[in-house]
Amino acid sequence: MASAQRADRELKARHRALWASGDYAAVAAQLIPELGPELVRACGVRPGQQVLDVAAGSGNAAVPAAVAGAHVTAGDLTPELFVAGRAAAAQRGVELEWVEADAEAMPFADDRFDVVMSCVGVMFAPHHQAAADELIRVTRPGGTIGLINWTPEGFIGRLLATMQPYAPPPPPGAQPPPLWGNETHVRELFGDRVTDLTMRRRTVTMDHCRDALEFREYWKRNYGPTIAAYEFNADSPDRVAGLDRDFLDFLTSWPHQRGWQAEYLLVTATKR
Repeated sequence: MASAQRADRELKARHRALWASGDYAAVAAQLIPELGPELVRACGVRPGQQVLDVAAGSGNAAVPAAVAGAHVTAGDLTPELFVAGRAAAAQRGVELEWVEADAEAMPFADDRFDVVMSCVGVMFAPHHQAAADELIRVTRPGGTIGLINWTPEGFIGRLLATMQPYAPPPPPGAQPPPLWGNETHVRELFGDRVTDLTMRRRTVTMDHCRDALEFREYWKRNYGPTIAAYEFNADSPDRVAGLDRDFLDFLTSWPHQRGWQAEYLLVTATKR
């Protein structure tokens, strides 16, 4: 048991370091700024509600929920991201509670929140069933669970698949993040503990960069999983060159006349 706990702590420390690297706040603000407000609307967030944003990052959904008048708790395994989140909240004139929290073992009471949501966040917790169980546990009966998750077939799902041969090996029992964008997988994770489960596939356009080469360099500077893949191969120039080549080939081959279209799954459900 002690060794398992130690392994979990080490895993979570690696995850925290991964997302603290680069500049995820810039990625969220520059590539997907509309997703947070969309999730807040889909969840029907209202003034006075108790709302939890799981794996909130820099608050791209938490801050809009606070602007809507909710009492918002933003939880994330990587509190380094809260600096940008607090600045964004101050700019919008709202206050949130920022809490360091592991999505697979959250420090919140059962049935506490009216709305529990996550915008391309909880999907990166390695153990999907544990994370899904926690989402349900902290939602009050009759409360809303809302998620935005990248799909396996979409741009981010394929980007992660392109990097996978170069990435550090996943921990035992870990599942690929984009599985959260598969409807069957989500149904299995929630089971009969929710009602009114609705899932809709939509796309967001990423048009921050002009061409594929510029976009590759953007990911290399700013996105934790990309940075981790390059760092893992830093001692092998041939593998770094291979990753550069495969990454650029992927970005070039993906249609991008007006920007790169990234598909996501918008999920809403009611806890029984």
